[in-house]
Amino acid sequence: MWHDTRLRASARAIYDACYPTEELAPVGFEQAEKYGTIHYRRAVQAALDSRREWTGEQAIQLNLI
Repeated sequence: MWHDTRLRASARAIYDACYPTEELAPVGFEQAEKYGTIHYRRAVQAALDSRREWTGEQAIQLNLI
């Protein structure tokens, strides 16, 4: 995800908000990204879902169907 800096920043913000301590996530964002942990994948999915909501991509898809 290094090529999409806005998506990466969103995922990092979500990751840091949801997993602020080592009790909730065993590693920080950088390592989670490197190893593709479940915590990282969930943060990325939340960022993608959020982007769809903000940009209205879902509404466009519904109009095409």
